[in-house]
Amino acid sequence: MTREKVFETLNEVFRDVFDDESIAVEEETTADDIEDWDSLEHINLIAAVEQEFGIKFSMGQVVSMKNVGEMADIIMSQIED
Repeated sequence: MTREKVFETLNEVFRDVFDDESIAVEEETTADDIEDWDSLEHINLIAAVEQEFGIKFSMGQVVSMKNVGEMADIIMSQIED
């Protein structure tokens, strides 16, 4: 899967989780950029991303993600294995 495809899929997941069709995530997108992205929604988002990509994040990975680009890096490393 290409990085571009990962971001297309992430956009769909973010729009679904936050119920906002205007969301367009990029490399540097963080929780500060999306109004409803709080700690509870973060859990929902992680679960939705895991389900969509058929992966599981470790707690260390979840804690270390600083932006959507880092999330994409982790996704790509797991789906390429």
